[in-house]
Amino acid sequence: MTTAAEQDPPTAPLVRSAHEKGITTLTLDSPANRNALSVGLVSELYAELEKAAEDEGTRAIVLTHSGNTFCAGADLREGSQSPGDLAAVLRTIVELPKPVVARVDGHVRAGGTGLLSACDISVAGPASSFAFTEVRIGVAPAVISMPLLPRLDARAAARYYLTGERFDAAEAARIGLVTLAGEDVDGLLAPVLDGLRRGSPQGLAESKRLVTAEVLRVFDRDTDSLAELSARLFASDEAREGMTAFLERREPAWVP
Repeated sequence: MTTAAEQDPPTAPLVRSAHEKGITTLTLDSPANRNALSVGLVSELYAELEKAAEDEGTRAIVLTHSGNTFCAGADLREGSQSPGDLAAVLRTIVELPKPVVARVDGHVRAGGTGLLSACDISVAGPASSFAFTEVRIGVAPAVISMPLLPRLDARAAARYYLTGERFDAAEAARIGLVTLAGEDVDGLLAPVLDGLRRGSPQGLAESKRLVTAEVLRVFDRDTDSLAELSARLFASDEAREGMTAFLERREPAWVP
């Protein structure tokens, strides 16, 4: 028999939840892997979103982060990806009957940009930086394109998807990736949250339905094909080389 003292200690949550004055704040709290989209983090985020959706005292949800990274994208150390699970959590954010607001003051990469773009409103501070880095490891931003492309400036999407360049918060606001950018992220956030607190549950839900209709049509049309594409790319020899090079901090074999 295993005694209580011999049992493994409880695992710390990867997503922390707090509630104050009608706002439920969900904090991605896995700084050891830069809040990467591990199976565990995606599962916990999905569960916390569902709880907040059912909470009558919640008018809106703030999605934020601990550490210097909002989300680094896929957890490359896990070895296998779950594009269907990622698509499900992105869709959950988009179709949740309550507004979801991203508060970002750190790095956002690859799949993290999809998480950000699924939110209804987003505010970025001065420490924020962004990049679609998939092309540099042999894959493509497939599943996350569903919330991204309907909201991004098309020419900017082409540039940053294809080059993997890093850009700052001001550029993210210019191209439609974030709503507001500035030096005081909480100062920018305050009037947004005040406005959401004043909204009725029905008014917020139906207004959100109007502004997310096109994105949800994209999910209806493309989820299966893009999840299949993502899985195929991550299983390819080129992606294995790209991910190995990334983890070994070297250039992949295709770089001249």
